[in-house]
Amino acid sequence: MTEAGRRVSTVSNWVALVASKFSRAALPLEANLLVVLAAVALPWSTSAVAILFGFWLLSLVRLLPTFDCRAFLRLLADPICLWPLALVFLALVGMLWADIPWQERLQGFSPVAKLLALPLLLYHFSLWQRSIWVFVGFLVSCTILMGLSWIVWFAPELALASGRSPGVPVKNYIDQSQEFALCMVALTPFIFAFYKQGRYAAALGCAVLVLGFFANMAFVVSARAALIYVPVLLAVLAFVHLDRRATALLFAGVVVLAATVWFTSPYLQGRIAAFAVEYRDYQQNIAASTGRRLEYWQKSLGFFADAPLIGHGTGSTRHLFEQAAVGQTGLAAEITKNPHNQTLSVAVQWGIVGIAALYAMWAAHLLSFRGQGLANWIGLLVVVQNLVSSLFNAHLFDFVEGWMYVLGVGIAGGMNLRAQRRSGGYQGLSADDPRTDCADAPGHSRL
Repeated sequence: MTEAGRRVSTVSNWVALVASKFSRAALPLEANLLVVLAAVALPWSTSAVAILFGFWLLSLVRLLPTFDCRAFLRLLADPICLWPLALVFLALVGMLWADIPWQERLQGFSPVAKLLALPLLLYHFSLWQRSIWVFVGFLVSCTILMGLSWIVWFAPELALASGRSPGVPVKNYIDQSQEFALCMVALTPFIFAFYKQGRYAAALGCAVLVLGFFANMAFVVSARAALIYVPVLLAVLAFVHLDRRATALLFAGVVVLAATVWFTSPYLQGRIAAFAVEYRDYQQNIAASTGRRLEYWQKSLGFFADAPLIGHGTGSTRHLFEQAAVGQTGLAAEITKNPHNQTLSVAVQWGIVGIAALYAMWAAHLLSFRGQGLANWIGLLVVVQNLVSSLFNAHLFDFVEGWMYVLGVGIAGGMNLRAQRRSGGYQGLSADDPRTDCADAPGHSRL
């Protein structure tokens, strides 16, 4: 080989080596950005979220050679993964005793299947330094949605779709309230933190966003369940971040603000007054939101009593309501596959065994976010909000709220696992994992 040929060969080898290193480092970054984009898309489009998570799973397949199988198996045995997987397994085997067509059984399994993403998110994001990007992307997306909500409230003709509630540009007011309430409470501690640090512009920006989310829920549109879970989230805020004096000031301010909103918001007055009207409709067998829930809960308790141990099987809820509606009129003839209560949704399908798995999962996730720091704060809020709002909806199985839970627990839990690994408490990452190279390479700032 000539001298020129050797030089060309050397250059080619170096180019190939650099390209392979770049490709190796780019794979995890691609997977991470797909999850960030899914979090950004969540307030806007269910289809986009499903597509992005599909691509994310494909990217994980390409990363399989880098997985530390022993560490991943140890993670699966941890209660934070074990109980969600137990609920998925129960839904899977529950299809065997459901007395309905297989298509309906598979449809009943589908809402539970999202919990399979939890262990993958936990492991994957325990290896990425910039997991906070997911939360920032979700916050920015919700902020844009909040701005658009104000616009379409003042100018309904600018709404992206017709037939929605005023102030709801996309999806529905229940999803929108869930998103706005989470962002509002999650941002509140940053107002105090930035103010103490002398970063007054940042503190003011957070305060403006918090007030914007609050005012939107108070004057534009909100779910009535928010009247329950927002005070609970504020109580969590006080317990975690405030001393007694600050807690007293916070709740005094909340009382004054609530009273002001009550006297200045016809929308909120109407939403609360509707409870009494809808309850009277329920007594007269007239369909309305409150009456429907009471009817669904009453019938679901009866279905649970008929099969208390292992339930009627996966996807059986709609079939049971169809049987109970035969020959009935009004509310009694209502048919649904969603009893609008997470515990009852599980109880009807999988009985006491399912209830035990559900509450064990919630308890395990609550206990995993007992510490200090951003990851624990966000993870705790996500679990508490899902648990409380599930009193009035089956939010773990709903698309938006369910993925909020899976993303919140998965990313925040992964951040905690990363912190434990760096302190020697979690051996979940091999030394030659490309995600270590990418995250810890010189020139990359740490969060």
